[in-house]
Amino acid sequence: MNNEVETVGVADDGPSPTGLIISGLIVAAYVILWALGGSDLSSLLAIPYLLAQVAVISVVIWQACDPFADAAQWIGTKFKLPGSVRGATLDAIASSMPELFSGIFFVLVAVSAVDPAGADPAAAREIAGAEGFGSTIATCAGSAVYNMILIPAFCALVISYTRKERPTIDVEDEVISRDGIWFVCCEILLVVFLFQETMMWWMGLIFIGLYLVYIGQLYTAAKNYQKRSAAFKPYFDEHGPDQNAGTVLNELKAIGVRATAAQIMKAQTAYQENGLIDDEEDLETSSGVFFGYIKVALNKTSVWAIIGVSTVIAAVACYFLVDATLATARVLNVNPFFVAVILAAAASSVPDTFLAIGAARRGDDSGAVSNAFGSNIFDICICLSIPLLVNSYLTGWAPVTLLQDGKPIAGLVGLRILLVVLTIINLAIMWQNRQITRNKAFVMCGLYVIFIAYAVLESQGMLF
Repeated sequence: MNNEVETVGVADDGPSPTGLIISGLIVAAYVILWALGGSDLSSLLAIPYLLAQVAVISVVIWQACDPFADAAQWIGTKFKLPGSVRGATLDAIASSMPELFSGIFFVLVAVSAVDPAGADPAAAREIAGAEGFGSTIATCAGSAVYNMILIPAFCALVISYTRKERPTIDVEDEVISRDGIWFVCCEILLVVFLFQETMMWWMGLIFIGLYLVYIGQLYTAAKNYQKRSAAFKPYFDEHGPDQNAGTVLNELKAIGVRATAAQIMKAQTAYQENGLIDDEEDLETSSGVFFGYIKVALNKTSVWAIIGVSTVIAAVACYFLVDATLATARVLNVNPFFVAVILAAAASSVPDTFLAIGAARRGDDSGAVSNAFGSNIFDICICLSIPLLVNSYLTGWAPVTLLQDGKPIAGLVGLRILLVVLTIINLAIMWQNRQITRNKAFVMCGLYVIFIAYAVLESQGMLF
């Protein structure tokens, strides 16, 4: 299947009894643990109860973001966005809303817990805000590692067993050279900021500005794609799809259409397969709600209603996710940083996972991988910036300290190193042959195990 010009509609595979059954078992386990007294955080069942609670919240977030993603993809198809651009923007934003809300709530919950009648409430708010923002950093960084490593790996594993004719995830050069490089640049800037003793509100504005530039580049890419798509079909109708790519390239260039030889060859293949039909001919008319058992019509009005309702549900779920994360940290007697970097990060990344797998199963490999990169860019530029600005506002625009007792926040040193190392290794794996095979997927899963091992060992003070 051609990733540059393929038709990408909203995935509508019908009801998902497997998802419903698994979710039902999760809810049943949570209810049983609650009935047995797991809600008493001093009991032996406290940790299983809290993990079951996070699992239930993950299901709610997943079901809230599913129709959100359908609506976003409907918009992308309606406006003729290529898979890689849609994956890096609409899909990425849709699936990264949990990280944004979780980050905001970590700060709000921490600052609101300060006693206004205390000896020095202003200083106490700064300390509490710094702790809350530390959990935000952990959630976004942990989510970035999850998205970058596990999502492409899971996509590759699913495809290797279900798509026999092409059992690999094929990564376009543009996805790595554009989205991958953007992610690396944003990550380097984040690491530079994290090596400071404090973060200032204006750093958030820099990240937001970077994201606007990134969106501008994607807008240009989308316009070029639309221009190419509009030129390919009439050209092949007149001249046929069998001409040398170089000849086609020169003739299109003469009429102001820019394309690469690879894009032309993919368009030729797609023309032979489906005649380069208009995307809107395959525009889905409904979205599945509650595991696909309820259908909601998609149109210009309903898509915005779906986005609004899904956002509210995801926001409420993220509040309870933050509460469960902080409770888990108290029961384990560890810094919330370490719980957030694993638990909150993984729970908030559930929508990214299912969205990317769905794109890969539709043959949109570029959309699946660019969704992971786009989510990470959104996490760094927006999901960190907004909580930083909220924290700064609540503390009178005071700098957010990255120190505890005069030392960097526990775990932050190792996290800075791992972010860079794992990113380089992961991009190298993807760049080799521009494919993710089953064996590569297993290696990538191993990298994530290393990351989890770091978080567990560091939480016990055994590293750095």
